Amino acid sequence: MGALSSLHHVSTSLSLLTKPSLSLPPFLRPIRSLPPITSSSLQFIITFAPPSPKPKPPPNIKSDAVLYSESPSLPPNGQFFIPWIVRGEDGNLKLQAHPPAHLINALADAKTQNPKKKADKAVKKKKEISAVGNATVDPPPKLSKAARRFYNENFRELPQRLSKVLAAAGVASRRGSEELIFDGKVTVNGSVCNAPQTRVDPAKDIIYVNGNRLPKRLPPKVYLALNKPKGYICSSGEKEFRSVLDLFGDYLKRWDKINPGSPKPRLFTVGRLDVATTGLIIVTNDGDFAQKLSHPSSNLHKEYIATIDGEVKKRHLIAISEGTEIEGIRCIPDSVELLLRQPDLSRPRLRIVVHEGRNHEVRELVKNAGLEIHALKRVRIGGFRLPADLGLGKHVELKQSDLRALGWKS
Repeated sequence: MGALSSLHHVSTSLSLLTKPSLSLPPFLRPIRSLPPITSSSLQFIITFAPPSPKPKPPPNIKSDAVLYSESPSLPPNGQFFIPWIVRGEDGNLKLQAHPPAHLINALADAKTQNPKKKADKAVKKKKEISAVGNATVDPPPKLSKAARRFYNENFRELPQRLSKVLAAAGVASRRGSEELIFDGKVTVNGSVCNAPQTRVDPAKDIIYVNGNRLPKRLPPKVYLALNKPKGYICSSGEKEFRSVLDLFGDYLKRWDKINPGSPKPRLFTVGRLDVATTGLIIVTNDGDFAQKLSHPSSNLHKEYIATIDGEVKKRHLIAISEGTEIEGIRCIPDSVELLLRQPDLSRPRLRIVVHEGRNHEVRELVKNAGLEIHALKRVRIGGFRLPADLGLGKHVELKQSDLRALGWKS
C-alpha cells in the first residue's frame, strides 16, 4: 500500500505541472506539453535477486575442523588460518587447521644449505689448519701464458748483474762495485762471489757486502734536473772542488720521510759539465737511463749559450760552423746563431747546438774561431729545456713528459 500511495503522489505532481493555469518561471516551463499521467497507466515491476547459496561443507568433516559459518569472525589473536585439505587414512578429504605431520617431519629433516659449498668451506678450512701446522703455503694459482707474460714485462723485476744491483742499492759506483766483487768482499747466499756478471735477485738472494746485508728492496728510480752553479764538478772523487752531489744533502735528509722503509739512492750525473760551465745537468740513480742519454746513438741535441769577450764578426760564425778537430775527430756543430743584444748585457752571446757532446766541445769550437768565452751555460738537452725560474743550485724532479722529451721510455 505504501508503494501505491507513493506512485499516486508522483502522478498527481506530474499532472499539476501540465496544467496551463499553473504559472512557472520561464526556465522551468517545459518545451512541449505532456499528456496527463495517471496512476492507472504506470506499472512498475520490481524484482530482487535471490540470495547467494551458502557453501556446503564437504562430507565426513570432523567436529574439530575449521568450518564456514554464517557470520565468520576473526580468531582471538586476530589472524586468519589457511585450512589444510588433506586425505585421511580412510581415503576421504578433510580440513584441518595445522599442516600434516609428514610435511612437518620433511621440513625438519631438510638441508637448508648447499652441501657442495659447505664441503668446499670445510676443505678450505682444513687446508688452512694444515698449512699453519706444517708451515706450508698453498701453490699459487695457475695463470695463462698471456697473463704471465704481461706480469713479467710490466711488474716483475728480472735478475740483474751483481755489480748493477750493488750500484743501484747505493753501495758504490758500477766500477767500485766491481772492485768490491773482485776483492772477495761480496757474498751471495753464503758463498763468496767473484763474478760481477752473476745474475741475482735482491728479493730472493741473500747478499752481503763487507758483512752488511743488502736490503731486499731497491730504492725507487729518481730523475732530477739541476741548475749547476759555477765552481762545482760532476764527480765525487776529487777533494779540491765541491761536487754537485753535495747540493742534494737536504734532499737525501728528507728521503726517509718521503719514502719510509726504502734505502737512500746513490745519485750520479748523466754526462758532465766542467767546473766553469753552468746550467742544465741530469742527476739520477738509474744506470740504464744514464747510459741511454750518454750514448752517441741517442743523438740528443744540447744547446749552449756562450757569452763572448769582444766583438763577434761574420767570419767568426763561419769558422765555428765549419767545426774543428777534437781528439782526432772532426766535430761540427748543428747550428750557430748570434743572439740579439740585450740592454742589460754588454757582451755578445752565441747560441750553439751540438749533438756529439765531446769533452769541452763548445769551448774548443769557439777557441778555434779566435774568440774567448766569458761564460758558458747549457739550457737544453733533447726536448727538455732548463726551467727559467729554477735558481742556481736548485733542482726539480722530472715528470714522465720530461723523460719522454729526453727520449726515455720507462
